[in-house]
Amino acid sequence: MAQMGVIGLPRNYEIFYEALTGTNPALSLEVIALGNRPTQDQLDLIGRKFFAQNHGQGIVEHARDILARELEGVASLLRNERSHLERYGKVLDETSSGLNSRTAMSQELLQKIVGVMSVATASTIDHGKQVASTLGDKSSELESVKSKLEEYKKLADTDPLTHIWNRRAFDRRIARIYNDNKGILFSALILADIDRFKDINDRHGHPVGDKILRIIADIFQSSVHRDMFVARTGGEEFALIVEGTTEEATFEIADRVRLLVAQTQLKEIQPGVNCGQVTVSMGVCMASDAESAEDLYAKADRALYRSKLIGRNRVTRYSTIAERQGKNWMLYKKD
Repeated sequence: MAQMGVIGLPRNYEIFYEALTGTNPALSLEVIALGNRPTQDQLDLIGRKFFAQNHGQGIVEHARDILARELEGVASLLRNERSHLERYGKVLDETSSGLNSRTAMSQELLQKIVGVMSVATASTIDHGKQVASTLGDKSSELESVKSKLEEYKKLADTDPLTHIWNRRAFDRRIARIYNDNKGILFSALILADIDRFKDINDRHGHPVGDKILRIIADIFQSSVHRDMFVARTGGEEFALIVEGTTEEATFEIADRVRLLVAQTQLKEIQPGVNCGQVTVSMGVCMASDAESAEDLYAKADRALYRSKLIGRNRVTRYSTIAERQGKNWMLYKKD
C-alpha cells in the first residue's frame, strides 16, 4: 500500500487484505486493474461495491443525491407541461370567443381557424409525447436506483467472507419468530460452532481458517432447503432458523449437517496444508421452549455449550438439559 501511495485507512486495509488473501477473485482483479497509483475515489468505489455493509451511509447519500436530481427534473418537466397546456388552453378560449362573437363566417375564415387549431393541437400532442418519453427515461433511472439500493441492502445483510446472511440479518429474522403464535409453535433455532477453530488458525494461519469457514458455510447452505435461513453470526459460529418442523425433525436436520461437515476431508486447502477432519458442535432449541428471541438464542447457546462440554462433534437439544443464563443475542438492537 505504501509503494502504491495508498493512505493507511481502515477501509483501504480491508480492500487490500481481501485482495491479497485471494478470498475474493473479483475484488483482486479490480484492485490489479487500478494500476500503480489508485486514487481514494477509485478505492472507495471498490469498497462500496464489495463491502456495502461498511459503506452504507455513503451509498444512501449517493442514492439521495440521484433521487433529488431526478425528482427536480420531473418537477421541471411538469411545470413546463403545465405552461404549455395553459398556452394551448388560451388558444382554445380565444378561438371559442371569436366564434361566438361572429354571426356569419366565410369558408376562408373557417379554414384559417381550423389551421390554427390543427397546429396548436399537433404542437401540444408532440410536446406531450416528448414529456412522456422523458418521464419514461426518468422512471427507468429511478428504477435503476431502486435496484441498486436493494442490491446494497442485500450486501449489507450478507457476510462478505462466506456470502451467507450475517449477524445483522439474523437479528432481524429471529425477532420475527415472536411476532405471531404460528412462528412460535413451528420454528426452531440451531446454533453451530466449529470445534477447536482457534487451534486451526494458530497452526495454519487465518487465510486457511477463512477458507474453512467458506467451505463449512457452503455445506450448511447446500445441505438444507433453500428457503431455510442460514447465517454466520460470529467468528466461527453459524445459525440456522428452521420453520414448520417438529423438534425431532429439527434435530435430524442438525445432525445430518453435522455429519456432512465431519465427512468432508479438508486436504490441500493451500499447497502442503492438510487440515484433515473438521467438526462442528450444535445446539437446538424450539421457539416454543423460549419466551423471546433473546431467550431462544440463550437456550440454543446453552445446548451448544453442552455439546462442547461432553465431547464436541454432536447435537444437543435444549429440552434435555437444565436452564442457565446465556449470552445476549441482539448485537444490532439499535437497528
